[in-house]
Amino acid sequence: MEKKLSPNSDFPNPLKEGVDLLIIAGEHSGDQHGAKVVAELKKLNPELNIVALGGSALEVAGAQLLFDLTQCSIVGYYEVLKNYNYFKTLFNKTISWIRTHKPKNICLIDYPGFNLRLAQKLFKLKLSKKGGGQINIVNYIGPQVWAWKKERRFKMAEWLDALGVIFPFEVDSYKDTDLPVQFVGHPFIDFDYQAPVIYDEKAPILLLAGSRENPVKLIFPTLVETFRMYLRDFPDETAVTIYPSEKIKTQLEGILNKYEDVKEKIKLAPLGKSVSGKAVLTSSGTMSLACALAGIPGAIVYRTHPISYLIGKKLIKIPYLGIANILLNRPVYQEYIQRKAKPDSLRIALKITIEHEIKYQIMKKNAESLRQKLKSGNNVTPAVWLSKIIG
Repeated sequence: MEKKLSPNSDFPNPLKEGVDLLIIAGEHSGDQHGAKVVAELKKLNPELNIVALGGSALEVAGAQLLFDLTQCSIVGYYEVLKNYNYFKTLFNKTISWIRTHKPKNICLIDYPGFNLRLAQKLFKLKLSKKGGGQINIVNYIGPQVWAWKKERRFKMAEWLDALGVIFPFEVDSYKDTDLPVQFVGHPFIDFDYQAPVIYDEKAPILLLAGSRENPVKLIFPTLVETFRMYLRDFPDETAVTIYPSEKIKTQLEGILNKYEDVKEKIKLAPLGKSVSGKAVLTSSGTMSLACALAGIPGAIVYRTHPISYLIGKKLIKIPYLGIANILLNRPVYQEYIQRKAKPDSLRIALKITIEHEIKYQIMKKNAESLRQKLKSGNNVTPAVWLSKIIG
């Protein structure tokens, strides 16, 4: 259940005094990863008092949810500037709550635009240990300093007490700092991980526009148009779209209502249970890696506001957007970005993907290579890493 609390209202007091851990996760993926950490921490120490600014998954896992931060998840420079006052108010409310209740530890999960600013502010206010205070500040799933804004690593070393990363190559990105960094494995290859997608050659096509409102607004209509064109040649095909929240479900339904001729062919499925697919058109986010690990062939579709894209293109110096492509340094998924993400081009890519059986054999090999890269050699889980730090 989503919290309806406005950032113009105060966050609630903790249910129990003496907060051991405050978790801050501003995206649905961070909420899911954080929930696994909380569930394991609770097994290790059931008495831990954990509160969160996150989403419903963290709440179900046992954290007291102060505010649903995932409902504020946006991406892009233009979009952030447009919502500046909202985020400023939210940021100040977070600082105020921390000053009042003084959690012993804070774990920042991803969401660097908000979280790193928070770490900096706590340092300046002398609330964090690095700033001379009492609060331990750790970061799980750090920013992509290997892709852009590499100089952030020095500030992170100044503000943070520890960093847990989910890609093995990230450790070397901080080797010229004194920040303790540990590769803790990727949550997608945990033994108890339930994959959100699985490959099935007889299943529908997956149309995955992401978990945030802006990408869904910009990408999902393109995916629907592509599928509509594909149906002209293959009228019996069906598709599935996964949604992470009721808010995104409502948004997807609103878009589908504009396509009366195909909307009955596209099923909406909640994130949480495994959904089968024989091919995928996916945004470049977390789900694209899940699809690659499942061996589902397809393509990546990326659209953002033109201003955000132009700024990002100047700052981000990496050959690919999809994390599977980055990890293996080859196009596991062909990437259709901005103007190249046209329905006709995507229809052709989808047709080739489905008709060529060799595509799945290649994806199967890619999936195994990805799993080997994402394993933590010392079997340290994020929860074990965090428990040692927070005591």
